[in-house]
Amino acid sequence: MAKLTESMTNVLEGDSMDQDVESPVAIHQPKLPKQARDDLPRHISRDRTKRKIQRYVRKDGKCNVHHGNVRETYRYLTDIFTTLVDLKWRFNLLIFVMVYTVTWLFFGMIWWLIAYIRGDMDHLEDPSWTPCVTNLNGFVSAFLFSIETETTIGYGYRVITDKCPEGIILLLVQSVLGSIVNAFMVGCMFVKISQPKKRAETLVFSTHAVISMRDGKLCLMFRVGDLRNSHIVEASIRAKLIKSKQTSEGEFIPLNQTDINVGYYTGDDRLFLVSPLIISHEINQQSPFWEISKAQLPKEELEIVVILEGMVEATGMTCQARSSYITSEILWGYRFTPVLTLEDGFYEVDYNSFHETYETSTPSLSAKELAELASRAELPLSWSVSSKLNQHAELETEEEEKNLEEQTERNGDVANLENESKV
Repeated sequence: MAKLTESMTNVLEGDSMDQDVESPVAIHQPKLPKQARDDLPRHISRDRTKRKIQRYVRKDGKCNVHHGNVRETYRYLTDIFTTLVDLKWRFNLLIFVMVYTVTWLFFGMIWWLIAYIRGDMDHLEDPSWTPCVTNLNGFVSAFLFSIETETTIGYGYRVITDKCPEGIILLLVQSVLGSIVNAFMVGCMFVKISQPKKRAETLVFSTHAVISMRDGKLCLMFRVGDLRNSHIVEASIRAKLIKSKQTSEGEFIPLNQTDINVGYYTGDDRLFLVSPLIISHEINQQSPFWEISKAQLPKEELEIVVILEGMVEATGMTCQARSSYITSEILWGYRFTPVLTLEDGFYEVDYNSFHETYETSTPSLSAKELAELASRAELPLSWSVSSKLNQHAELETEEEEKNLEEQTERNGDVANLENESKV
C-alpha cells in the first residue's frame, strides 16, 4: 500500500513537472463550428480577425518592395552608370576615390617598369644618359608622375623625353583613359547631385484622405501642395487602388492595381500647383468605392497610392512625388480646413492648417445605396441627403402638432360633456 501511494505521488509530481516544462510540440485547438464561433465574445473575434495592413508605398513615397533571388546580376553591370547613380553616397564616394587611386597606381607601375627595363635606374648619376622620364628615380616618383600626367598638373620637374617611344604611347593612352574616367565619374557625381528626388521633398500630401459630400455627390478627397516658390511645370496627378482580388475563375491576383479617376476625362488631373489644391474623386458606378459604406470601410484591406508628376522649373528634369493612404487614414464625414486667405494685395497660404480637417454632415451609406434611395424617392441625385433628412424632420414635427391639436380637441369635448352632465 505504501509503495502504491509512493508511485502515485511520483506520477503526480511527474505530471506537474511536465506541465511546468514548455513542450516543443504545438497543441492544435479543435475547430469550432460556425454557431460556436458566432457566440464568441466580440472583442476576441475582433482581435483574431484584425490584421495589420502592410503598405505597398510608404508615406514618404518609397516603395516597400524588396527584390529577392535575383540571379541575373550581370544585368546591373550592363548599365553601370545607372547602377553607380543608384548607389548610396558613401559607396559612391568610395568607388570615386578607388577608381582614381587604382588608375594612378596602375599607370605609375607601368612608368616604373619602363624606366626599370630601359636601365634608367642604373644611370641616375650619368649625365650623358637620356632617360625616358627625367628625375624618375623610383616607384614613388613614377606614381607622382602618373598623377601629374592624368590630372594635367605639370609641375615641370619630371618630363618625358623624345628618346622613349614606348613612353610617348603610354602618355597618349593615359591621357585618353584619364579623360574617360574623369567624364564618367564627374558625370556620375553631377547626375547624383542634381537628381530631382530632393525636389519631391517639398511636395507635400495631406496625412489623411476624406470622404464627404460635394455638390450632392459622395467624393473621396486629398490635398497636395508645393512648399517652394519655383513651381512644378506640367504637373499632373494620378491615383491607384492597391487591393488583392480573386477573379470569377478562381485566380488570385495579389496587390491588383486599379485606376482611380481624379479628373482624367475633364482635365482636372492637370494641375496649376501655385497654392494647395484638393484633389477630388467622384464615387460613381465606375468607382471602386461604389459599394463601400462607412461601416464597411474599416474592414477593407486596401491602399490608395497617389502620384504627382511634373518638371522642375529650374532644371527641366522630371520629378515624381508619391504617398499612400490605408483604410485607417481615410476619414469618413470630414472636410479639409481652408488654408488660403486674402491679405492686402496678395494671397497667403497657412501651412499650419494644411493637414487639418473638420467634421461635416455626411451619410454613412454607400454611394450605391444613396443612388437607390434617390431613385426610390424619385428625386434627382443632385439633392443632398441633409435636405431629405430635413424634410423628414419637418413632416414628423407637423404630424406631432396635428396629434397635439386633436388631443386638445378631444380633451375639450370631454370637459364639455362632464359639465353638461353635472348641470
